Amino acid sequence: MPPKRGLLPPVAIVTLLVALFGYMYLGYTSAPEQHLRDFPIALVNQDLGDTLDGKPTNIGDSITEGVVAGIPDGKIDLRLLGINEAQQQLQSGEVYGAIIIPSDFTKRLAILGAAAIVPGDVERPIITVSVNQRAGAFAAQIVDTIAEQALTKVNATVGAQLTDLVQAKLRPAPGMPPTEISGASRLLLDTPIDVVFTDYRPLPDGAGHGLAAFFYTLVLLLAGFIGAVIIHTMTDAHFGYAPAEYGPWYLHRSPTPMSRWRILLIKWGLAALTAPLASAALLGAARVLDMPIDRPLLLFLYGTLAVTAVAVTALSVLAAFGTAGLVINMIVFVVLGLPSSSGTVPIEATPPFIANLAAFEPMHQIYLAVRSLLYFGGHMEAGMSHGFWMTVCGLGVGVVLGAVATHTYDLGGLYRLGVSHKPEAGAAPK
Repeated sequence: MPPKRGLLPPVAIVTLLVALFGYMYLGYTSAPEQHLRDFPIALVNQDLGDTLDGKPTNIGDSITEGVVAGIPDGKIDLRLLGINEAQQQLQSGEVYGAIIIPSDFTKRLAILGAAAIVPGDVERPIITVSVNQRAGAFAAQIVDTIAEQALTKVNATVGAQLTDLVQAKLRPAPGMPPTEISGASRLLLDTPIDVVFTDYRPLPDGAGHGLAAFFYTLVLLLAGFIGAVIIHTMTDAHFGYAPAEYGPWYLHRSPTPMSRWRILLIKWGLAALTAPLASAALLGAARVLDMPIDRPLLLFLYGTLAVTAVAVTALSVLAAFGTAGLVINMIVFVVLGLPSSSGTVPIEATPPFIANLAAFEPMHQIYLAVRSLLYFGGHMEAGMSHGFWMTVCGLGVGVVLGAVATHTYDLGGLYRLGVSHKPEAGAAPK
């Protein structure tokens, strides 16, 4: 009878996994604003300037300097761009949003100041905050918060300067009674800038405010990971290397004399056969739910590649580490994958130890490609190129790991039949 202490490892493993799950998942969702670093936002100053109080003035330049000075070092990657370059980076998902100062900003501000003295209809100058929700739903909220905080200070500063300018113009000549700014005019001068928040290329209905790409990625990864476990378990049962239980029925066939390498090849073949079916099933489900998909063929092909890469790698880990491979796969593909995927909280708003995982974690690479195909037309610079080649590299790593591990075991005589020598083909296992 095996010792009872052999029943304790499952308890310890589950406890450690739950602790790791909690640390990773709660760690990346708690206080993302405090973890901000190099969060990319574009600032576009198109202001041509105008004459204020007889002096050439460009308030847009002053606002730009104020915003740059007010942005905490290291937290925000504020990119001073022209309008065309800013739109290109918005279109490719390189920036999460853009603050745009229009060309007539100073001119409108001058008109607003004059309207405080001479009655008439007037419009406040506008600063537009263009939010790129396609790059991430939570990232868009962070852009809103950052822009609102920065431009609230700008509004107060510009308002104070404009009020002083108007009061100087209203200063009476000697012997004349003082002229006061009306209450309505003072309110307008205190907050002279109209900050308008807009969505850059708003997402269509059915996109889940940008979360659809994350969940599509999650299903692809689970298809490969869970598919690998199912293929591994049922194939081993079929060839007699593990028992099969179906309710009260128990079946354990005699092991078939086969090398580890040959069995792994069969499992890889089943994974390659399953991958296009799984990708097609997911795409079909998305179609039934009216999810907007601009590039269905490319999404199907990449989904097939992603499922294959995850399944092949997971099967290689199982072949190399046996039962421990289940835990390793769980940690690599799920525990570490979700927090570092950037599908919910952007990488720039996660703790550094989680952000570093995105350099190699499979889910992040798959997410970049899926997001590009769903929201950015599959453009290579929008993450498709990076995601595709990293997925191919992941597939290569899986193939090399499986080939090296199984050949090493086979050459060392470590067969799965419980014997020290390689059985002859067709021989009954001992």
